[in-house]
Amino acid sequence: MTTALDAAPGYRPHRTLPLRVEAVRQLRRRRTQVVAALLVALPFVVAAAFAVGGEPGGDQESTLLDTATVSGANFAATCLFLATGFLLVVPVALFCGDTIAAEANWSSLRYLLAAPVPRARLLTAKLAVALLFSAAAMAVLPLVALGVGSVAYGWGPLVLPTGGSLGAGDAAARLAVAVGYVFVSQLITAAAAFWLSTVTDAPLGAVGGAIGLTIVGSILDAITALGSWREFLPAHWQFAWADALQPDPEWGGMIRGSAVSVAFALVLFALAYRGFRTKDIVS
Repeated sequence: MTTALDAAPGYRPHRTLPLRVEAVRQLRRRRTQVVAALLVALPFVVAAAFAVGGEPGGDQESTLLDTATVSGANFAATCLFLATGFLLVVPVALFCGDTIAAEANWSSLRYLLAAPVPRARLLTAKLAVALLFSAAAMAVLPLVALGVGSVAYGWGPLVLPTGGSLGAGDAAARLAVAVGYVFVSQLITAAAAFWLSTVTDAPLGAVGGAIGLTIVGSILDAITALGSWREFLPAHWQFAWADALQPDPEWGGMIRGSAVSVAFALVLFALAYRGFRTKDIVS
């Protein structure tokens, strides 16, 4: 059925709220700048901690953390390991949870829809930019860490805790795979934050709710009595990217982790679109 709006001369629903405009708006937000500063600062903080505390390592079995100061590649892998559990969850939840709820909180959501921006277009533009910024956050940390580590400890191969090493080129490719997997594994957090953003007018509620669900998932994964049921939790596979940092990489864990995260994310994204389609907009 064609509405009067669809028939209006020059109106093109797919050209409303351009991604470039939305990206510039989000880039100028103070919270985006703060998140970027924190991610850039972390490698410097970790390097300073090693400088003050001395070389890592001990008598116990070698871990990724014990090889952090061997080379820039090792330092980048260590920073990624330190940030995977929680720090990288925060920007994803923030960017995706602050999408629709922030507009509602500012009482600008109804004006966006009256522009007129179709609801599906609004959600798609907001989600695409949020995921883009989340992916950038995932990439910034290891890239800065690689630079800081190369200056502090030299450019060299990635020395594996289990023995052996990977050449610089191979190590860079493996780290790129690891970062890509971390992003995919965080799609569940992005979807939860995005869905909550469509059902509440409080951005902090959406962000906090997504982070809270992630924490609950980690707690449940720590309960060994759940046995194989833990394999259905995205948190169970959050460090599966470490399997790529082996002489012969193992892909099984990353494949299963990606499947679990994507499956949950698709359900939550569908709920967000379905609920927002008929939601009364009063903000």
